[in-house]
Amino acid sequence: MTEPVTPSTALGLRAVRLDSYSRAEQVEILGDGDDPFGVAETGLTWLPKEVHFGIRLDGRLVAHAGLLRLPVTVGDDEQELVGVGGVAVAADVRGRGLARQVLAAALDHARTMGPRHALLFCRPPLVALYGRLGWHLLEQDVLVEQHAGPVVMPLRTMWTALREDEDGNGAGWPAGELRLRSFPM
Repeated sequence: MTEPVTPSTALGLRAVRLDSYSRAEQVEILGDGDDPFGVAETGLTWLPKEVHFGIRLDGRLVAHAGLLRLPVTVGDDEQELVGVGGVAVAADVRGRGLARQVLAAALDHARTMGPRHALLFCRPPLVALYGRLGWHLLEQDVLVEQHAGPVVMPLRTMWTALREDEDGNGAGWPAGELRLRSFPM
């Protein structure tokens, strides 16, 4: 399959796996604000991602997406999924397809990690963007762990299939209450 030409690929920009991702690199993309992802009001404790992908423009990191394998319970079934988080594109380069490109690279890697699904949490204004990128809104409450015990995730939850089912179809979301058995990513 041929890679679609986006403004970013036309400029020769490629998403690559990063050896690390630091606070300084996050500042490089989003600036040094107190709440770069707009989620501080949730009061949640978040996990750092373990695998990182990024895009550089003239040596500057301008886009990022991170991955973390997480334990969940869906109904009574314990399984794992790949959490996607820390998705960011520098404000001055938005609209060039960088979010699509960095997420595609991250999801290509996520498909090698084993779980059938990836999950992300986002603010309501970003639901349409992720929908255009192939993510599906999960229309149910999701419990996530916090220091005082499980809480309902106040952000929107979205999912995407990482591999096909036995019939060659994209793996649909399984039925049942979803509980993340860790802090969110």
